[in-house]
Amino acid sequence: MTDPSPRRPRSARPALLAPACGGAFALLTLAVAVHGWIPFAFEAAAVRWGVTHRPPVARSLAVAVTALGTDVFPYLLALAAGAFSVRSRRPSGRRRRTLVLLAPAVWLAAGQLLRQALMHGFARPRPPAAGWAFDASAFSFPSGHAFTSALSAGLLAAAVSRARPSATRAAAAGAALFAAAIGFTRVFLGVHWPLDVLGGWLLAGGWLSLGAALLPRLPAGLRPVCATPRRASRSPG
Repeated sequence: MTDPSPRRPRSARPALLAPACGGAFALLTLAVAVHGWIPFAFEAAAVRWGVTHRPPVARSLAVAVTALGTDVFPYLLALAAGAFSVRSRRPSGRRRRTLVLLAPAVWLAAGQLLRQALMHGFARPRPPAAGWAFDASAFSFPSGHAFTSALSAGLLAAAVSRARPSATRAAAAGAALFAAAIGFTRVFLGVHWPLDVLGGWLLAGGWLSLGAALLPRLPAGLRPVCATPRRASRSPG
């Protein structure tokens, strides 16, 4: 007996997740905007907790962890994602290999431009600087560290999943843990409100899902059939 409700193919999931995450981000943005971009009570309480529960060892560890969410490290993760994509897709030709290798890093950079534009457009103030335990600049929503860490780790997890399907769960769990750790440190160090972090995650989820739907369509240029050696045909006579 056949199942009347067939499962949706995996290739269609990113195309569905992108608008879902984008819609959730839009609703969150609307809620924060209606509230006047000021923190909700639970956000202020979370930041206060971080300020008052920050021993030197925990502070040093949080600073070391949060530094992984910016600068070079996320782009190293994106390049690793490109390397896994090259391995799984086996593009032919140097130009195509370079395109596949750099595509995740370019997608990460494009996402950064989008996030920067939104952050400056919303202009949500950060928590009071007196409670900061890490240098910060510009505005608060959405969190750049949360967005960058979630996107870069997600790109790597998606590439690992395509190259080694058996490692899908481990890769996804590692990406989620990495993004969660970075997001926690942003609030713990007093430089972001919790909804800034949530906004960064949602925006990253939408951008990652869109990339997962588009990047596999890059021309991999697999080795053409005519390039494979043919066996010499023997004439019957």
